[in-house]
Amino acid sequence: MDTVYHSIIEALIFSSDEPIPSKMLIDAIKGLDGSDIAITTEDIEESVDSLNKRYDSESRSFSIVRLAGGYVFATKPEYAKYLGYLATEKSKRRLSAAALETLAIIAYKQPITKPEIESIRGVNSDSIIATLLEKTLVTITGRAEKIGRPLLYGTTDEFLKYFGLNKLSDLPKPREIEEILNDEDFIEQKRKLLMSEIEENIEKDIESGAGESQNQ
Repeated sequence: MDTVYHSIIEALIFSSDEPIPSKMLIDAIKGLDGSDIAITTEDIEESVDSLNKRYDSESRSFSIVRLAGGYVFATKPEYAKYLGYLATEKSKRRLSAAALETLAIIAYKQPITKPEIESIRGVNSDSIIATLLEKTLVTITGRAEKIGRPLLYGTTDEFLKYFGLNKLSDLPKPREIEEILNDEDFIEQKRKLLMSEIEENIEKDIESGAGESQNQ
């Protein structure tokens, strides 16, 4: 494949807001340069590998990764703690501990029904599941073949993107999870998240109290 296509592939991946699959890259190139252009999925993979080698040689902070069946630019793991710090400052998309727990159950047990989720968690999960559905991190995948035919839930491609996974088999194994839970950086980030959540709840209580006072 002509090396000029390395830059074209780089530009297409860079400009895409979503992970872009090989087929879409090939269609874009053939759509403009002609259907007789000899370019395959293997060529795309080789091009991505070549680009990543160049980024490494130039000590770039990013690379192209395979995510949710496509390609997307991402910063390298060694910068994760800095990005993690910024993430803790953003509450818009942050998930509560209960939501993360529920999402983990769905991810590892899918397809799974709401009663099964609640059986594992020990509490009602209506609002949590509704939140996860709203954020498109989980979806309804069908109905269980049992009495009442309850809805089945599973994760989505948005879930893969949210957690930086290419496919479900990339989920950490139980042993890896235990190592993560005992990692000092993780413990510190968890502490910051909990403190931030407590502060938000206090602010909400104060605002709620102020509103009640004004209504009296």
